[in-house]
Amino acid sequence: MAQDTGMFTVHHTIGNVLCCKCGISMQPNAANMCANCLRSEIDITEGLQKHVIICHCPECDSYLQPPRTWIKAQLESKELLTFCVKRLKNLNKVRLVQAEFIWTEPHSKRIKVKLKVQKEVLHGAILEQAYTVEFVIQDQMCEACTRVQANPDQWVAAVQLRQHVTHRRTFFYLEQLILKHDAASRAIMIKQMDQGIDMFFSNRSHAVKFVEFIGKVVPSRSRNDKQLVSHDSKNNNYNYKYTFSVEISPVCREDLICLPPKVSNSLGNLGPLVICTKVSNHIALLDPFTLRNCFLDTEQYWRASFKSLLSSRLLVEYIVLDVEAVSSEVNIGGSKYALADAQVARISDFGKNDTIFNVRTHLGHLLNPGDYALGYDLYATNSNDSELDKYKGFVLPDVILVKKSYEEKWQKKRGKPRSWKLKSLNMEIDDNVKGRDHEEKMNSEYEQFLRDLEENPDLRFNISLYRNKEYQPSEMASVTDGDDAPSVPLEELLADLDLSEAEDDNDSMRE
Repeated sequence: MAQDTGMFTVHHTIGNVLCCKCGISMQPNAANMCANCLRSEIDITEGLQKHVIICHCPECDSYLQPPRTWIKAQLESKELLTFCVKRLKNLNKVRLVQAEFIWTEPHSKRIKVKLKVQKEVLHGAILEQAYTVEFVIQDQMCEACTRVQANPDQWVAAVQLRQHVTHRRTFFYLEQLILKHDAASRAIMIKQMDQGIDMFFSNRSHAVKFVEFIGKVVPSRSRNDKQLVSHDSKNNNYNYKYTFSVEISPVCREDLICLPPKVSNSLGNLGPLVICTKVSNHIALLDPFTLRNCFLDTEQYWRASFKSLLSSRLLVEYIVLDVEAVSSEVNIGGSKYALADAQVARISDFGKNDTIFNVRTHLGHLLNPGDYALGYDLYATNSNDSELDKYKGFVLPDVILVKKSYEEKWQKKRGKPRSWKLKSLNMEIDDNVKGRDHEEKMNSEYEQFLRDLEENPDLRFNISLYRNKEYQPSEMASVTDGDDAPSVPLEELLADLDLSEAEDDNDSMRE
């Protein structure tokens, strides 16, 4: 602005002075000494630690944060760098500017960290200096690993998960939720039992946290007990073993339920025959004849619990002969439904009789003449249910359709690998559940669970699917499999996650 008005301006210049020690020309500072002379006169790293001993557990790859906390960290990771810096004393006397690792041999039991610090010295001058800290690693097993090495069966708390049903579909889904949220990372042993899973922990608090996690993902109730193992009367120390018994609701997805009269009245005379459409921390029920629905949370269910009238293992395959829409498509709880009147016939009746059933279904938006559907055959089923007998004058429908069937398309894909995989927990199998028949039943139920994941996007929303690197798609296979066969889109797979053996030495992958 001064130049625009024609005014004369004086340029400010900074003169140089001579260092009072070595006499070289330098810009003036508060000490009137150059940086080299300042470093020779003053050592700002004096009093700071240069050698530190840290304890490392070789079994679980964790480091001891005194007094009793163990922190898991990989070599040259951000977590390990933070841990090393926090172990240094008197570091608050200086200002930390930069910290980085210096490469050392992995077997040298040494970790070197280069630190750059600043501090105000003579007459307000700020001096910056770098120095190296050497951390010596001493191997020492943590309490949990020590207990496991001494006796793998020496547990403190056990969680017994049980569901009184004839299949393991709930536990397959629960296993994926546990893996995604890493809820079993503190378990020292996992054992597969007849109707559930047993989890063993080295600390009661870990078991309590796991029980709380189960209560957030499935409707369950729990009770606990403890048993005295030993005690020291002089020091007043008592050692207990804690057991948590967790019962999961026997109601599963796609089950047919006859609601008790009291429950039906409390839900606005819903049902009495309803289908369970979803099970999470609540139970979603749908009336397939009216599309009325409700959601029961854990407290509401266990206040007046009920069981399934028929389970999904009793589904019968039907062929759809004709469909007539009754209502337009509606969205209920994130899923689409539409009422329709349909004519169906059992696949097993072909060539034997001409029995045709007229049914009302909630699958009007999916079914077309010639399609296949799975449903409950109430016409040929002898149901001895005490709750159903309480509804006097109630006429049972002949058929209740539950879902569309893709069995014909699954037959074409049988034996072919999938483009995705699932992780699985490293579980020991109890001696009472071993056997060839049990293994065949498990494989069949697991295959059905994988098909459910492909058919239902809502079911795989909360779990992690991983890309199968060994899968090689072919154009001929895509033509012969058909366009209507359900599959998992590639964008839902975790393609960038490297599941190496080093990272997953305790887990395995299953197709």
